[in-house]
Amino acid sequence: MLVDSHCHLNFPDLVARLPEALAAMRAAAVSHALVIGVALPDFPSVLALAEAHDNLWATVGVHPDNPDAVEPTREQLVELARHPRVVGIGETGLDYHWCQGDLTWQHERFRTHIRAARECGLPLVVHTRESVADTLRLLAEEHAGECGGVMHCFTEDWESAKRALDLGMHISISGIVTFKNAGQVRDVASKVPLDRLLVETDSPYLAPVPYRGKQNQPAYVRHVAECIADLRGMPFEQLAAATSANFFRLFAKALPVKAEEGAA
Repeated sequence: MLVDSHCHLNFPDLVARLPEALAAMRAAAVSHALVIGVALPDFPSVLALAEAHDNLWATVGVHPDNPDAVEPTREQLVELARHPRVVGIGETGLDYHWCQGDLTWQHERFRTHIRAARECGLPLVVHTRESVADTLRLLAEEHAGECGGVMHCFTEDWESAKRALDLGMHISISGIVTFKNAGQVRDVASKVPLDRLLVETDSPYLAPVPYRGKQNQPAYVRHVAECIADLRGMPFEQLAAATSANFFRLFAKALPVKAEEGAA
């Protein structure tokens, strides 16, 4: 069993071929996936997938790279997170690649998400790009360890990973780990304690080798897990079982179901 801990199945290119994507998950023994919220107006499409399929769950949040997004309040996030199919808060965090200048608004948006996660007791899904120092600082200042969470699609160095782990975060590795030039990601993937490691696709983006450059999908998380197992010198089955157990421990509101029951 494998879990794709971060995907965007509600995005147009994937939802248009949803039956095919779910069938591919079954064939690859990817039994569950977490569909990530990135904007409040799009949240109903995320939630609809989780309501329709027992092996899919949802998060609620507003991505950090859009200054013009509908701004969430802590109260809104907490209220939306009461839904039984919503198991986490995010995608949230900081992004200095696409956003520059005075980013006070981005910091405040991140703080709002952390406070909502602490209030409702759900883990955070954290995005950081060219902003890891401030991301970790805000997580510490807002006591994010009380709710925990995951640093998704982690691409920073091992020192940053250790700081995130010390704050109570998990580390999730995407298909980037399969790229030839991803030495830093491979180093982290080989060192993260096994009980704090997750795997993801971030589909429809970042398809792993051998599908690099093509549209990604949750089924391809198997290639991520196989690569990491090889890096760590351990059986694939052990890596798959560990990362799946980690997912259900972190996202404790999610309940595992048999893939054949939920993916039809």
